Amino acid sequence: MIGKLKQNLLLACLVISSVTVFYLGQHAMECHHRIEERSQPVRMESAKPTPRTPMSLKANQSFPYNKDMPLVFIGGVPRSGTTLMRAMLDAHPDIRCGEETRVIPRILAVKQMWARSSKEKVRLDEAGVTDEVLDSAMQAFLLEIIVKHGDPAPYLCNKDPFALKSLAYLAKIFPNAKFLLMVRDGRASVHSMISRKVTIAGFDLNSYRDCLTKWNRAIETMYSQCMEVGYKRCMLVHYEQLVLHPEQWMRTLLKFLNIPWDDAVLHHEEMIGKVGGVSLSKVERSTDQVIKPVNVEALSKWVGKIPADVLRDMPVIAPMLAKLGYDPYANPPSYGKPDQ
Repeated sequence: MIGKLKQNLLLACLVISSVTVFYLGQHAMECHHRIEERSQPVRMESAKPTPRTPMSLKANQSFPYNKDMPLVFIGGVPRSGTTLMRAMLDAHPDIRCGEETRVIPRILAVKQMWARSSKEKVRLDEAGVTDEVLDSAMQAFLLEIIVKHGDPAPYLCNKDPFALKSLAYLAKIFPNAKFLLMVRDGRASVHSMISRKVTIAGFDLNSYRDCLTKWNRAIETMYSQCMEVGYKRCMLVHYEQLVLHPEQWMRTLLKFLNIPWDDAVLHHEEMIGKVGGVSLSKVERSTDQVIKPVNVEALSKWVGKIPADVLRDMPVIAPMLAKLGYDPYANPPSYGKPDQ
């Protein structure tokens, strides 16, 4: 009886999702066609009356946007420093990331589900909903979300951690986009999830073993796609090195993104809540941490907290630790010394 109920609920959810995506897809395709038909690029108008900052924007100024613009996507397993990364970039006068949209990874997951089903692929093709049609709709829909959920800026970025599970697809539909994959010692990420009770779909917060297994699977998926896309478009950013050597890493990162240097990225906490600065969500769990300056407080909080049997099996549970440069046997590890 329970199994039948779950099956019916799942079917209902799929139907609702399909109808919703079809409607949004239609709207998005209309937006896309309007963009393509205009001789001038669409202009990005502010969703709010206040300009971003006197240094980079003037009141009523707008910027062109289209699928070929140099978007920036920040992602990784939650609790890996994605919020800190986007806050540091948001402090730059010419960059706007903003809060997590939550919509983007969900719509990408639906597209991924369709792509995995050969039967669904046949049905869509028979209906004329080809890969080209879907890609065009996805481009327009995602672009509208990224552009319209915040103020205009010369450079736009999106931070939805699990969106990078579709990194290769995003690289395909946004040919000039670049990707920042945040990497953190999985033991620290998982301890943060569990100790702060951060709910993540599929992660059992009562089990370090389960969470580390899921962490390994998620980061492996994103890492492999980052490698597939290549170093010219995807950059690994180790959280530990970012907080130990913030200026070195931010200079390297901005050079990778082809964005001019600005000292403001080293003092994001001073820009929180200011016009053109860093806007924080009241519901995101990392908000209470990124109001502080960059610090090394959280690096080794996990030491002494993970069960002995899990530590013993760590190389088997989380083989990606070693692949990413972390010693699975080190308790505590040596991440390096901070800049003075």
